[in-house]
Amino acid sequence: MEAALPVIHIKAKARHHGLFLMCLAVLLVLFTLLLSQFYWHQYRLLLIFSYLTGLVVFITGAAKKLEPKFSFELSPKHLKYNHRYGHWQLSWQQIQHIALIKETAGLTQITLPYIGVRLTHLDNLAAQISPRLANRLIHEQKPLLSLAIVQGLLTLEQSQINFNTFTLSSGQIISGPLAAFLYHCQSLHNAYGYHLYLPEGSTDRELEQFYGLLNNCMRKASHYCQ
Repeated sequence: MEAALPVIHIKAKARHHGLFLMCLAVLLVLFTLLLSQFYWHQYRLLLIFSYLTGLVVFITGAAKKLEPKFSFELSPKHLKYNHRYGHWQLSWQQIQHIALIKETAGLTQITLPYIGVRLTHLDNLAAQISPRLANRLIHEQKPLLSLAIVQGLLTLEQSQINFNTFTLSSGQIISGPLAAFLYHCQSLHNAYGYHLYLPEGSTDRELEQFYGLLNNCMRKASHYCQ
């Protein structure tokens, strides 16, 4: 039965220690508040700095807690990516290739902190991603565009956000953030050979291990994920 098939949930590293940081911030503020009752005049600047530090730590922890509980859902039918700003979901049949991204810098080959996903057709993504997430990913992936320019893989003009409408192969016209993201995906595909990029911080393990898991699931998608 379909319900018996396994589903793998991945928690993002970015979500780790959120509650700990919030508790630590509260303790720091309470301790500073206690000290300020006796030493405010002597150490006013230091105490203000301690208050501000507590605020920053609390905001950092709260931001971590706001991340989705699971960043990835791997089922026998699909790969789903969850983000604070939305999600995208693709069936394994819509994915052509998954790989680590390696580039040459001088005489050294470096592995970028992303896993690349090449789609069978970019049109598949249009109905599978929320416009809010599409807009966010354009900005989060600016380092990839910057590196592509430095490496001579893209020109400065090719890396600019394209606000024109995007026409799907079906003839449907896409506009707004979604159209800009589809052009963005095209540019990154021209540079690195992949349409989507899974950041290292969104996984719960080393990048190579997660890459191996994704490929294993893709190979066995018609039966089960391991």
